[in-house]
Amino acid sequence: MYWTLELASKLEDAPWPATKEELIDYCLRSGAPKEVIENLQEIEDEGEVYDSIDDLWPDYPRKKIFSFHEDEY
Repeated sequence: MYWTLELASKLEDAPWPATKEELIDYCLRSGAPKEVIENLQEIEDEGEVYDSIDDLWPDYPRKKIFSFHEDEY
């Protein structure tokens, strides 16, 4: 299983919190790339509920890390 920013971004609008099955269903309905669905299928869980992409990819870089605002410096 591997995540990239592009793949993870397909889950930003997912109906959080969600189970693995709900996320797979969302991806199928929204036309997410097969790699996203494959990543989700590889998750070994016991009916866990995920609150956000951070639960699937703990090191998920947030947009604010990449944004630059001059007034911040």
